[in-house]
Amino acid sequence: MNRQSLFFTVTVTFIISLILVVVSFIIIMIGNQKRLEHHLFERYQPLTKMVYRQHYKFGKLNEDFKKSLEPFNYDLFLKKSRIDAITYNINTKVLVERKFRATVMRVLQLNDRQFLYLNRKGKTFLVEDKNEFTQNSSIYIISVFAIILITLILSFLVTLRKLMPLKILKDKVSTLGDENFDFECCNTDRKDEVSLLALEFKKSAKKLKELKEARNIFIRNIMHELKTPITKGKFLTEIERNKENDEKLKEVFNRLELLINEFASIEELISSKNVDKKIYFLNDILDNAKDILMLEDDVVEEKHDNLKLEVNFKLFSIALKNLLDNAIKYSNDKKVLVKTDGENIIFENSGKALEYDLENYYEPFFANEQNSSNSFGLGLYIVHNILKANGYCLEYKYEDEKNIFICKKEEK
Repeated sequence: MNRQSLFFTVTVTFIISLILVVVSFIIIMIGNQKRLEHHLFERYQPLTKMVYRQHYKFGKLNEDFKKSLEPFNYDLFLKKSRIDAITYNINTKVLVERKFRATVMRVLQLNDRQFLYLNRKGKTFLVEDKNEFTQNSSIYIISVFAIILITLILSFLVTLRKLMPLKILKDKVSTLGDENFDFECCNTDRKDEVSLLALEFKKSAKKLKELKEARNIFIRNIMHELKTPITKGKFLTEIERNKENDEKLKEVFNRLELLINEFASIEELISSKNVDKKIYFLNDILDNAKDILMLEDDVVEEKHDNLKLEVNFKLFSIALKNLLDNAIKYSNDKKVLVKTDGENIIFENSGKALEYDLENYYEPFFANEQNSSNSFGLGLYIVHNILKANGYCLEYKYEDEKNIFICKKEEK
């Protein structure tokens, strides 16, 4: 086991605590036993002296002496059979034993009865103490020790259980380099710090997985977008050169440049927290968007005011370009209407309603069979993010067999 790991530290701490508790218990039990012996010796020392004095003076213990002890709640056993019944009982416990040369003193306990046992030079005496006696506190010490021990063990097990997600998380994080984003083991509804950390790592792994998938699809879309003008350009280089073909070849390179600039703008949007915004007219932005798409004027019907917009020109042009492109592609007449309502910019086209909720199209590279052939392949993901970065939001409704996309100015 790694000596610097938390599990090693917790285990060692538990073992040390356990040893300290056990040692403390042993010391307390030994001290308690000594106190008990001292207490019983002090209690029965006067009685012992009385018994030995009586035996030394008269040579035996008689009924008169027995009666003299009764006021003190002592019962002297005179018959050997009664003495043996107590001393040789297997349930009789020896609480205290002291020896003085030829004399043996014991305090015996049988059930709830307590006895003083004396043996001197082979002569045995037994006196039952009928007074209330102090209960042995060992049972309380053992109970407290048991509670502490159980609590310590449970605390150790609970701590290990709390730390276990950390160990699993460590193993999972070590596999992130191999692009293993499976963190399903970190599912938990607990609110402790380790569990919350595991959940955060799971969220991060999920985002990394989404980014990886988005990157792969993004690269494929870039390749697809670049392939068309490159193929066209290669074809133009193989045919006879003339002014018309040179113009077409120039358009191909312009298209490639626009695509590269568009990709750069997307990267700028993704990597930047704030975008540079200035005042521009809507007409200029729309003209730029149409130029990117190389649209004819009759394809876009414009019934809008020439609004002043505080936006990033390049990014907002890309957003409007994508809205125009989608509207034209999926309209029945291959046309789109652009109009305004206050500060809102509206795109209308006749066609089928969206198959899914608008929020689904905000996912990176969301696609179904119908839209998998999009020229750019980013759906409304880039539109949503560009509008958001420029203080707008996108709304959608379907009325009178028309798709209506609204670029709505958000309130500050």
